[in-house]
Amino acid sequence: MVSIFILTLTSCSVENEERQEFQLEVLPIESVEVPKQFVLGNTYEINVTYYRPSSCHEFNDFYYEVSGNEKTIAVINTVYKDLNCETTAEKVTVSFNYVATEVDTSVFNFYQGEDANGKDKYQKLEVSVTDSQTIKNDVGEIK
Repeated sequence: MVSIFILTLTSCSVENEERQEFQLEVLPIESVEVPKQFVLGNTYEINVTYYRPSSCHEFNDFYYEVSGNEKTIAVINTVYKDLNCETTAEKVTVSFNYVATEVDTSVFNFYQGEDANGKDKYQKLEVSVTDSQTIKNDVGEIK
């Protein structure tokens, strides 16, 4: 599902007539930091770490799809073409905000790449949502 999202686009610079070619690439998530529990109505920052393969890769956005209480999340990078790129394998941490809107369990499926057969793999993480303000502020880390 996520691996189908790779696109090739062309961008124009307003300052000059040169065209910079790029494509969007979905990258696997290495680790995630989320609270152990959410409180209804609160906003939480979810930290996601991935490896940036080259200096031509730049964080663009998150792929974020919701189906009921399940959320599928992946990192999207812009990959610039025709540049002198250096291999980096640099760890990058980016984040998004999540608002707990229902008292239920939120199920997150974080994209982990493809298996040997080309099938998408996900790390599933379930976080309960409570309407009580009396919870621990611990952060759980998935690796």
